Amino acid sequence: MKRRNFLFNVGGILLGQTLIGCNGKNQSEFQVLLLKGSIPGYVVNQFNKKLQSDKTLPNVKLSFVPKNQIYDLFEQLQTWRETTDKSPGGKKSPHCDLVTLGDYWLKPAIEQKLIRPLPIKKSKQWSSLQEKWQQLVKRDDQGNWDSQGEVWGAPYRWGNTVLVYNQKQLQKFNWQPRDWGDLWRSDLRSRISLPNHPREVIGLVLKKLGRSYNTVNPVKISNLNIELESLNQQVKFYDSTNYLEPLITGDTWLAVGWSNDIIPILSRYPQLRAVIPQSGTAIWADLWVQPANTLMTEETDNLISQWIDFCWQPDIAGQIVMLGKTNTPTFINTSKVQGISDSIQNLLAIEQELLEKCEFLKPLSLESINQYEELFLKMKTG
Repeated sequence: MKRRNFLFNVGGILLGQTLIGCNGKNQSEFQVLLLKGSIPGYVVNQFNKKLQSDKTLPNVKLSFVPKNQIYDLFEQLQTWRETTDKSPGGKKSPHCDLVTLGDYWLKPAIEQKLIRPLPIKKSKQWSSLQEKWQQLVKRDDQGNWDSQGEVWGAPYRWGNTVLVYNQKQLQKFNWQPRDWGDLWRSDLRSRISLPNHPREVIGLVLKKLGRSYNTVNPVKISNLNIELESLNQQVKFYDSTNYLEPLITGDTWLAVGWSNDIIPILSRYPQLRAVIPQSGTAIWADLWVQPANTLMTEETDNLISQWIDFCWQPDIAGQIVMLGKTNTPTFINTSKVQGISDSIQNLLAIEQELLEKCEFLKPLSLESINQYEELFLKMKTG
């Protein structure tokens, strides 16, 4: 899933620059390749100050380099893997210490041996994570969920698949979208857009029917084909990236999209509103992962653990929420978030009852994936 993001810098460095600690020789370097806009520059700046005050790490150079898309980051991991494979003796090279990866990409990254398990035993904050976050990143060597598996990623921000709509266009109908079932309203015929993504689209219909996004055999669900055919009549187009512009101009009236795409534009376009469907929705998460070809040292392990723990500290997590306008695993707040506009409060301050209805998209078998893809293709082609 390609999710667009926006770079922001609040009271700190511009991401992409390098922060240098004390001058001198024997300087360590900590390199992070991250999703553009996923961490405020202020937070990186605070981490740098923390390191410089740590007498055990007097010479650390931080390098945080942004990439536009998750897919770009995944491709970079593949490139590094190929470079290592072609080098004499498969010699590892210190390309990068940590990389952002979406949870949806974790299984193929593990299968293709692009990443290695994290040194999570050194983390002081790991035990404070809720069990669902620990379960998300514990995987076997094929990338499937495994409660006894190793830890392959560290979640640092998350969000939902949401409904976003043009209230100016809908005000004449005297109702506002609240749940998936609203997508089938006759008022919206040929006026909505959906992601070009089988798991998301088939999943939301399953959710409407009281089922799970992770249903193993969706073809066996009665009425699913009828619901899909009916929903397709409502759709103007399927697109996972360019779905907001038509909504802003009024060409579409409602879209299904991802909160990290939508939140940054809500304050600029007051005609738009967004809501988390009351039946529950999908959760996405961005993770820190370690490239398989990183040159490992005890110092590298320590820096990785310190950065991950830093992101998980409740006060820093609160800064990520407030400055980055996103959710984090260690900052669960069901009341009003300070410094956040009313238009996005409901996307960040989520009631626990609703949160429990939301689901991660789990890895499925090839047979199940084929079912989702075939159902989606049949839906779009009529």
